[in-house]
Amino acid sequence: MGSLTFPFEDKPAPGEAIPVAPGVWWLRFPLPFSLDHINCWLIEDGEGWAVVDTGLRGPETEAMWQQLFAGVMQGRPITRVFATHMHPDHIGQAGFLCRHFGADLWMTREEFLIARVLCLDVRAEPPPAAVEFYRRCGFTDEMLDNYRKRGFGNFSLGVTEMPLGHRRLSDGDRIEIGGRIWEIVIGRGHSPEHACFWCPELAVLISGDQVLPKISSNVSVGLTEPEGDPLTEWLDSLEDIPRRVPDDVLVLPAHNEPFYGLHSRLQRLIQAHQRRLDVIMEALDEPRHALDLMGPMFRRKLEGSDLLLAVGEGLAHLHCLRRRGLIERQEAGDGVHFWRRLVSLRDAAE
Repeated sequence: MGSLTFPFEDKPAPGEAIPVAPGVWWLRFPLPFSLDHINCWLIEDGEGWAVVDTGLRGPETEAMWQQLFAGVMQGRPITRVFATHMHPDHIGQAGFLCRHFGADLWMTREEFLIARVLCLDVRAEPPPAAVEFYRRCGFTDEMLDNYRKRGFGNFSLGVTEMPLGHRRLSDGDRIEIGGRIWEIVIGRGHSPEHACFWCPELAVLISGDQVLPKISSNVSVGLTEPEGDPLTEWLDSLEDIPRRVPDDVLVLPAHNEPFYGLHSRLQRLIQAHQRRLDVIMEALDEPRHALDLMGPMFRRKLEGSDLLLAVGEGLAHLHCLRRRGLIERQEAGDGVHFWRRLVSLRDAAE
């Protein structure tokens, strides 16, 4: 596999932009997480600008947008707001931008509808089904008490009020933006119906979180589909992209920096998950619950939101192995789930 190359030495300063291709500009907004930024993209669109992803809700991000309106955007309006997927760092300012400019929100149907549902589901504490979800993973009573104290339904805190409707994006759609055709390439697993934007004329792929150069996006089983198998969907998506998008594109990811080396990166992501599947198989020398596997999988102390994300990712790998017929889930008398290897490591490798 070839190495990745990063053609841009500089990153956009707050409220500024860097051109990365004809008519395409790179924006960068802060995030209050360990992953401290998100990349968004302006595309010249006739007399205005189309934007792909918007940053997280908050006064700092909105102030940076106001600076962009008067600066690099030269007072020209936003014509369309495109979202790769529903996570708050991607759609957090979508409602604000749509209302400010009277623009439509374009995103896939699954992403839009789930985001609307999550924005409405706000509670003082987790419902019993949510607590039971983590109890079955092996959480202790103390851990469950800490989980209850977190509240529930914080999605809306990161998202300005969303529009009531949207313009639907579907896999294979060919959309004209700024006189060039962009094809929609759908990926699944990190989110339900993630849209990437590929422009053959520019040899550019806006990849969102589907392909990142230095980290792997979280792929988790969650409360909305507790028996789902998102990792199989994710791996299938990574296998599909190189059949549709050539290797020589400039990839514009949602995090880290633009890069070349799409096909190599896709293979590395696939291999990284296969290594993690192998680690889990080795760890199941005796029945274990999901929480038992956090040490072998991540090899660091996990707390709070990081632990919840890690458990979701652990379940995604377990469900993938179960789909392959390599492990099974058993339920103890108290309802806690344990996982057991069905085949030898040698047979699994074959």
